[in-house]
Amino acid sequence: MPAIEAPASELTRLSEFHNEPYADFSRPQVREHYQEALARVRSRLGREYACRIGHEDRHASKTFASLNPSNPQEVIARHQEAGPELAAEAVAAAAKMFECWRLSAAEKRAGILLRAAELLRQRKAEFAALMALETGKTWPEGEADASEAIDFCEYYARLALKLAGPQPVTQLAGERDELMYLPLGVVVVIPPWNFPLAIMAGMTTAAWVAGNTVVLKPSSDSATIAAEFVALLREAGLPDGVVNLITGGGTVAGRALVEDPRVAMIAFTGSKGAGLDIQQRAAAPRAGQQVVKRVILELGGKDAILVDEEADFEAAVEGVAVSAFGYQGQKCSACSRAIVHEKIYDRFLEALVARAGRIRTGAAEDFSHTMGPVINERAMKGILGYIDIGKKEGRLLLGGKRLGESGYFIEPTIIADIAPRARIAQEEIFGPVLAVISCRSFEHGLEIANDTEYGLTGAVYSRNREKIERAKREFHVGNLYINRKCTGAMVGAHPFGGFKMSGTNSKAGGPDYLLLFTQAKSVAEKV
Repeated sequence: MPAIEAPASELTRLSEFHNEPYADFSRPQVREHYQEALARVRSRLGREYACRIGHEDRHASKTFASLNPSNPQEVIARHQEAGPELAAEAVAAAAKMFECWRLSAAEKRAGILLRAAELLRQRKAEFAALMALETGKTWPEGEADASEAIDFCEYYARLALKLAGPQPVTQLAGERDELMYLPLGVVVVIPPWNFPLAIMAGMTTAAWVAGNTVVLKPSSDSATIAAEFVALLREAGLPDGVVNLITGGGTVAGRALVEDPRVAMIAFTGSKGAGLDIQQRAAAPRAGQQVVKRVILELGGKDAILVDEEADFEAAVEGVAVSAFGYQGQKCSACSRAIVHEKIYDRFLEALVARAGRIRTGAAEDFSHTMGPVINERAMKGILGYIDIGKKEGRLLLGGKRLGESGYFIEPTIIADIAPRARIAQEEIFGPVLAVISCRSFEHGLEIANDTEYGLTGAVYSRNREKIERAKREFHVGNLYINRKCTGAMVGAHPFGGFKMSGTNSKAGGPDYLLLFTQAKSVAEKV
């Protein structure tokens, strides 16, 4: 398909941005549509994907398998184990393409991105099915992930057009004064597996719609989803070389990309340790380097929901349960600490255990399951290790064990009577494990909530306006929610990014996000 050359007049008539609606899985015809998509995706399993560098498919000497965490004997696909040589070639291809792509009109770039959004919309069920199989996302979680990817495309296309237009600067007498935003160069995008389409698509599209070129290195646990998305971008009209795909380990291919002197920027979402290592490596100048590398880090969280004695009790129970166990707790925004006022503590625990006890865990592609597997065997062992620690630090009320022997399933786990400085109250577990902590007062609860190195998301349940206003001022997180769950940030409404060790507060899906992928140039002309 040729590149879309949408005229400026057509794109300026774009409607106001609206979030993509979710499918209603209570409707039999919707479930049937998604089951048909699952069958189509399953018929294509087991194929081998190449790296995509410039206009060529490239293969490495070794491959690795992406597995179904619900059934690890099922191979989703095989991917290339790229090394430093392929990584360097990908950067070279991106650098070469940047020389012409940076000069392309914003209208052209936005038009391609809008076409990609439409293709995603048409194939949302297939991407959700692929997420169920490759990353263990239940249907509602995969649907939300795909919808968010569409939102990023639609939102960033509009934002790119806005940044390309005249910017409001003071006009001095006798001058024509302008401010323009220029792309940076080659951007390395390293996304996580837990939002394998949304975050990967969001960072990638933000980079190239701003005029940069990209080397995309996805997580090995979600490489198939990334490969399919790159193929979709080509179908939408994105020229070869704008997005180059490299698969392989982070300590080999990823490290080579980060240290390459031709790279202008790294956008990373993942663990604190990996992110800080990237920042340190990117800061060290290399021979031939001509730019100070820019780094965006979206890291972990130890997110808390504070339940006040004046809360809507039932709403708080539901919000904690959904935030803690949605996608098996494998969200950086997941509630891993429930801080509950001592006056309602025992009653809250009883209701929460009853609610979490209704969760059905099993293969993600089964509509009857509300919780699927954790991502891989290493994650499962790590989570079970934290549960053993938690049993010594508190009182196990629910779960605590692996389910079955074939998939990576862990029971939803609740551990009560946890001290604020206990390990399971401080360290990111990234699994279906909730620590419950008692507080003496709202003020004490805020103190506990802030007593962590992270500051990503949080929530407060209270009917007291004075307490709510205090939380707005003092709950030190990048995304705070009042009387609702602490997961599920929506593009446009909830720009996402955290404080402290949760990252650089980049605010994905917000009005200033694309600025991070550009550099400003001021021009003053005497008239």
